[in-house]
Amino acid sequence: MPRYSHRSRTRRRSRGRFGPLFKLLCVLAVVVALTAGATVFFRVERVSVSGNQRYTQEEIIAASGIELGDNLYSLNKVRIGRNIRTTLPYIGELTINRALPSTIVIKVTEWEAVAQLAAPSPEQVAAAQEELNAQDPDAEPIKTAGEPWLISVGGKLLEPAPADSGAIPVSGLTPIAPQAGSLLQVPEGERTQMNALTSLLRALEEAEMKADVTAIRLESTQLVLRYLDRFDVKMRLNADFQYDLRLMLTIRQQLDEKHGETSAGSIDLTRDGDYAVYSPAKPDEAPV
Repeated sequence: MPRYSHRSRTRRRSRGRFGPLFKLLCVLAVVVALTAGATVFFRVERVSVSGNQRYTQEEIIAASGIELGDNLYSLNKVRIGRNIRTTLPYIGELTINRALPSTIVIKVTEWEAVAQLAAPSPEQVAAAQEELNAQDPDAEPIKTAGEPWLISVGGKLLEPAPADSGAIPVSGLTPIAPQAGSLLQVPEGERTQMNALTSLLRALEEAEMKADVTAIRLESTQLVLRYLDRFDVKMRLNADFQYDLRLMLTIRQQLDEKHGETSAGSIDLTRDGDYAVYSPAKPDEAPV
């Protein structure tokens, strides 16, 4: 019958006690080796940029803050994206990926200037200041736009609008402290109108109808869209704009078939129920 010495049993107990620790140390050694390898070998040697039109590759790389020799795995992609969007306001969506062993790949989508916000009237500025003072009696004078500003579909401020801008003129909002690269900010009392505007702009883009709209006026309970420079179309601020645009198009086609392309007037889509009211323009109001 085999005999086992006390020393053998002690060795087995020692191996059993230190086995998990040994495995953990091995794992840590592998992690340290991989980290050291990434630090030493994976360096940025090239930055690839695609999708850009307005900005050059050099401008985008400079805005990113990435420099040759940076560690490929220590780059903060969130911060890089924020740097690019802030410095270059026309940059919309972007992706940043690593291509081993030494390349950073940046793909961008640039915003288009869809609308231009009119500078607010003195009455609008006074109303915004009154609203702010009601919330904070010690509030400083409000800073508003002193010139028209271009915005993207999503409401991002791009730059002051040049005189020859072809973007859709929009009135009825009070832009607060506009700054290129930031999102449009308005007084609390105008949030509903601002949300209606961005929803309408998205619907117009999806329907490929932006070129058919020559003005948008935002009011307290509705908006008025100038369509083909012939029709003033009233819509609710909380409307299903995709549906309203389809309805507007159908009504216009019916009017053109009945009266020709000289028909003009107003189309009211704010009534209760699934119907619209068309009011022809007076003879002295119809376009020539």
